[in-house]
Amino acid sequence: METMGNLRRTHMCGELRKENINSEVVLMGWIQKRRNLGGLIFADLRDITGLIQVVFDAEVSKEAFEKAESLRSEYVIAVRGKVMERQSKNPEMPTGEIEVYIEELKILDTAETPPIYIKDDDDVSEQMRLKYRYLDLRKPHMQRNLLLRSKASKVVRDFLYENGFNEIETPFLTKTTPEGARDYLVPSRINPGSFYALPQSPQLFKQLLMVSGMNKYFQIVRCFRDEDLRANRQPEFTQIDMEMSFVDAEDIISLNERLIKKIFKEIRNIDIELPIRRMSYRDAMDKYGTDKPDLRFDYELENITEIFKNSKFNAFRSVYESNGLIKCINLNGLADDFSRKKISKLEKFIKTCGAKGLAWLKYENGSIDSPIAKFLSEEEKNKLISVLELKEKDIVFIIADKGSTVNTSLGALRIEIAHEKGLIDINKFELVWITDFPMFEYSEEEGRYLAMHHPFTAPVDEDIDKIESSPGEVRAKAYDIVINGDEIGGGSIRITNRSLQNRIFRALGFTDKEANKKFGFLLEAFKYGVPPHGGLAYGFDRLMMVLTDSDNIKDVIAFPKTQSATCLMTKAPTPAAEKQLKELGIEVIKN
Repeated sequence: METMGNLRRTHMCGELRKENINSEVVLMGWIQKRRNLGGLIFADLRDITGLIQVVFDAEVSKEAFEKAESLRSEYVIAVRGKVMERQSKNPEMPTGEIEVYIEELKILDTAETPPIYIKDDDDVSEQMRLKYRYLDLRKPHMQRNLLLRSKASKVVRDFLYENGFNEIETPFLTKTTPEGARDYLVPSRINPGSFYALPQSPQLFKQLLMVSGMNKYFQIVRCFRDEDLRANRQPEFTQIDMEMSFVDAEDIISLNERLIKKIFKEIRNIDIELPIRRMSYRDAMDKYGTDKPDLRFDYELENITEIFKNSKFNAFRSVYESNGLIKCINLNGLADDFSRKKISKLEKFIKTCGAKGLAWLKYENGSIDSPIAKFLSEEEKNKLISVLELKEKDIVFIIADKGSTVNTSLGALRIEIAHEKGLIDINKFELVWITDFPMFEYSEEEGRYLAMHHPFTAPVDEDIDKIESSPGEVRAKAYDIVINGDEIGGGSIRITNRSLQNRIFRALGFTDKEANKKFGFLLEAFKYGVPPHGGLAYGFDRLMMVLTDSDNIKDVIAFPKTQSATCLMTKAPTPAAEKQLKELGIEVIKN
């Protein structure tokens, strides 16, 4: 292998243009492909900025031409040559008007034939992409995603510094938390039998920083959750985390709207209109069946429960009598698009969402056609036509079940149909703040209330008296930012009163002793003067998915994990050596 010698790079491959014609340049990078036409050898040379065609001509340099005969894909080279106007221009390449005739070539490293193609449309399996991630990251779209991520983090930092924030690091080795997802535990060698936890978020530390008088804090920080994975989740992820003192929700929302506007302008050259619309949690659930509605298309959920209060159709009457919900989606004019086979597919889909079944009806020739039509009275049919304002070729999908199941499953059906029918404008960005979240949600599995966000979220002032008597009716001073159906960030105003914090802990089923054991350091800090404060955290990876039009979070992270939380490249996690386990006082029990 040859060294670079006296060659020093003068330009990046993708930066050269016709203005550089007749300039002598030194380029370095990887061979994308090579074509030997006898007297001439053409090669596409690639670096992170793009491609440039280089030409090896024996009449220009016999030595360089002879060396070039051995070049293969992914060889790493350095070349010196003159920029010339290209005879056969390529309008698909930014550098397509020029080429570089090479006078000197140094082969810096050779390469075996890669197990995956270094091109965007290689159609290789995700397993192979992750196993050979360092090769996958050579692809233009992957490099573009990571460069945009780098630029976005700078935009965020610059904005927050300009607005008086201080970047402060918080610990990775901390105390395990009892709420939310499972913690990743780290055994302590010095304190046998004790464990640190990797942080699910810096929540308590950033609140303590406000107690400390730091005023405005931010951090672009790694967080960890041991939870089941899907397309937009990873066991380790990045948050843009911030906290502010002496503020209310309006202050935080206003500042973050300006931040969002700046990010979209700098990264995508898109002007976000301010203020961003707002929607209450209740309205979001009622209209879209989810607290993260995709507003790029229509079709709201409609509540038709009252139509069936005296129904003789047992499936609907029993739901009404048990205080359930009967809701529907009316797809205007799409009746002919749904054959019995397609409807059967949707019936199966809805059961995977937890609903017992899916009813449907079509409005054709002025009447209702449906398998359930014979069970409905004429009054019920007429009310459906009137309330839903049915028109020719409308098709209506109905779910009757307990409220949470109806909203969740019908909301999921709305999204499924939108994707199936191509109703979503992928070039559109719809942003919405979701506000007035419930403070608590009841867990049938645990038989107690859980915090919908976290236990440190402040309740709405007028609902404080309901904490003990009607916890399900208490609203929180919480807010989420949703973009195109994905929750991108969320935050709240925090509890700053020790007594109120203890009431919330009790409502969550903690005794005073348990609360003190888990959060005593926070309660202790609350004795010494706490400013009103609140904050917000963005899922940086999810934000980058939106900004890069990606549908998989792995495409915006350099070295992601698989669905089973493994790294195919490094083979992590791996068993620890017996010596390490002995030092930690750990014995592995094999199931």
